[in-house]
Amino acid sequence: MIIDFHAHVFPPQIKKNRNKYIDSDPCFAILYSKKDAKLTTTDELIASMDKAGVDISVVLNIGWTTHELCVETNDYILESIARYPERLIGFCSVQPQSYEAALDEIERCAKGGIRGVGEIRPDMQLFDLWDEEVMEPFISTVRKHKLMLLSHASEPVGHIYPGKGAITPEVLYPFITSYPDLTIILAHWGGGLPFYALMPEVRQAMKNVFFDTAASPLLYSPQIYEQVVQLVGAERILFGSDYPLLEQGQVLKDITSLNLSEEAKNLILAGNAQRLLGITGKAV
Repeated sequence: MIIDFHAHVFPPQIKKNRNKYIDSDPCFAILYSKKDAKLTTTDELIASMDKAGVDISVVLNIGWTTHELCVETNDYILESIARYPERLIGFCSVQPQSYEAALDEIERCAKGGIRGVGEIRPDMQLFDLWDEEVMEPFISTVRKHKLMLLSHASEPVGHIYPGKGAITPEVLYPFITSYPDLTIILAHWGGGLPFYALMPEVRQAMKNVFFDTAASPLLYSPQIYEQVVQLVGAERILFGSDYPLLEQGQVLKDITSLNLSEEAKNLILAGNAQRLLGITGKAV
């Protein structure tokens, strides 16, 4: 079994009317203004999974800045997981600053089978992870439904790219320590946060934090897998492609080419995701 913990899909109307949504939302505009920035539907994702040998994908939303766009795209994800219940797991998007509307949307999506919230983008959605007035009721509702939270993460150094953002380890770490019982997945290797696990107190604080490998070939050399396995353990790494930004096979190639133990590969490719999502089956 192979589980991709980081893929994106969009409703056909967004793919067809890209410019309308570019004009409507700054997060979408930053990520998808360029014509070569791919937008794919659920059916296209399923076809790519079949081609790459991926059994299950977690379909994420993006950090829309308005409640209405969160609802519109959540509807499509809910429809998608209902159409492909054996192949897709859904995460929803909310705008935490919508307060009661955001909490009601989490409730609605949880009833529809959503398993988490994300990919949140606090910098682009203009909310502060340290703002207790916004975050306390938001996190309480996430906890109530035993959902996971998946956040974008940014490297504080290195090259600039569309959507890199400013959610760096120094922003994420205080949030992690504020909610130690919350299951948090940090995209893109957590912006390098695993490297701080050499500090014992940081390693302890991150006991409920997982790191996905989304877009890894664009960010790091393949050796990052071996390094992070040593720092936080293979049991904390989730295979994620960031499809359609990258084809799943591009990221899988890095994993399968490394001199990792079979146990580590199995955990990264499926075992850890199975544990988080309660999925039974044999890993590759």
